[in-house]
Amino acid sequence: MSHITGSGTTPDADPEASTDRFDDGYRAAIIGTGFMGQVHSHAIRAAGGRVVGVAASTSDSARAARRNLGAERAFTDSRHLIDSDDVDVVHVCTPNHLHGPLAIAALNAGKHVVCEKPLSTDAATAAEMADAAQGAERVGTVPFVYRFHPMAREARDRVRRGTIGRVVLAHGSYLQDWLLRPGDDNWRVDPDLGGPLRAFGDIGSHWFDMVEFVTGDRITRLCAQTSTVNPSRGGGDGRPVGTEDLVTVQFALRGGAVGTSVISQVSAGRKNRLLLEVSGTEATLCFDQEQPEFLWQGERERSALLMRDPDTLSPDARRLARVPAGHPQGYQDCFNAFVADTRDAIAGEAPDGLPTFADGLRAAHMAEAVLESARTGTWAEVSG
Repeated sequence: MSHITGSGTTPDADPEASTDRFDDGYRAAIIGTGFMGQVHSHAIRAAGGRVVGVAASTSDSARAARRNLGAERAFTDSRHLIDSDDVDVVHVCTPNHLHGPLAIAALNAGKHVVCEKPLSTDAATAAEMADAAQGAERVGTVPFVYRFHPMAREARDRVRRGTIGRVVLAHGSYLQDWLLRPGDDNWRVDPDLGGPLRAFGDIGSHWFDMVEFVTGDRITRLCAQTSTVNPSRGGGDGRPVGTEDLVTVQFALRGGAVGTSVISQVSAGRKNRLLLEVSGTEATLCFDQEQPEFLWQGERERSALLMRDPDTLSPDARRLARVPAGHPQGYQDCFNAFVADTRDAIAGEAPDGLPTFADGLRAAHMAEAVLESARTGTWAEVSG
């Protein structure tokens, strides 16, 4: 895919290209045409923006993506898309190894950037990306979108206010089964494309961002084990697998709390279960992403299942509750809220809890600590 070439190729001509006119606003372009590209395109439009262009590897795929993503123009050269005068924000939704080059090129061209996680396949490149965003004075955000579930925000607010007392324990898991069998395959399995950590980089980064976001504390050290359940993938003779299927992690937080987490892409029957439980000296909170309308709060004398009701939530959680109680919100709603907050940050506001490139760098430091610990069999310090 000619993502960072600079040949000056013009946009792919398409007789079906849209001629609708839009007011100037959040003018975005998407590089990458898979599932995440579709999620981003919906969120851009929900935020009142325009999908000015989409880049893909061939003329046919670019044209198909233009139609599927509702883009105005199709590009086969990502560099030409990045340099377009009518693009203000570049959404990078490519395989992980391309995140760094594309994001830095966009920042150097004066664009704001939304880059899928993991921000990069290594911490050094992630640091370059964070520095580039700061140096260019541009907004760089990473879609750690589970932060945008109202009941996750409610949990954060209750921890902040001391409702549960002093935090002593945080634990949970992120479990999937889409790579359960040896015949299941994806580009993420290849370390050259996805990076040296697959399960941790793909979904573990979400869980560990959530534990620090909700507790307001930092993990200082950890001890990790990794396991590759399927040594080969792809059917038949298959190809060797160089990335992990699951990770278990023990960790310590700066404030004195301890915790554990299980990250797996081979847990049969689990589709996308991110569960976080935080215990304090007075109460425990539990958030389950597969039941996002509720937050469980347990105390010594009683327990309660709190419903996402805008009339009873804290202000920041209420802000993210876009529909009345009893009308479910889901993953796309979280993504829409994330892009809307990115739009507001570009406009000069400071939305609370917006995940930036600094948070993406933090996740990269965490991943490097996991790699070191798994390799040495010992505890590792977490940088940053």
